[in-house]
Amino acid sequence: MMRMRFSVLPGQGEPNGFDLGDMLCFGDLGEATSQGHTPDQGMMIYLSVTLLLDNLRQFLKGSNKVLSYTGVDTSFNITVRRIKNGMFSVSAGNTLLDRVGLDELTQAVLAAAEEFATCVFDLPEDDAARHDYLAAINDFRTLTNNSTAK
Repeated sequence: MMRMRFSVLPGQGEPNGFDLGDMLCFGDLGEATSQGHTPDQGMMIYLSVTLLLDNLRQFLKGSNKVLSYTGVDTSFNITVRRIKNGMFSVSAGNTLLDRVGLDELTQAVLAAAEEFATCVFDLPEDDAARHDYLAAINDFRTLTNNSTAK
């Protein structure tokens, strides 16, 4: 079962859309995290999760075979490939994390993004990253409720 988690690094002062954080992605075959690397692979977490939601939504609605996602201001990378029979492989670097169906993929990302939304609400109401994040999660939620993905 594939899962993801997003977190904000503590001690950055007042919350803002450029806060740094980490991403963890794990499945039945492996796990990858942006945390604990040299050089650091932490990322602008609010912008990175928004980018992940938008890129994955466009990929799933389209016909491309590979999505190579890299967070904002990091080298942390996740690759999603279309494989046979409506399945997807998810990897980070040379590590295969899981092979999943469409529903499992979208639910794993959506669940993590919805859980992380509690942190987003700590951002000032006029922060553009807050508005972009909430719009991206709503758009992604619509994808998971429809059968528009290929």
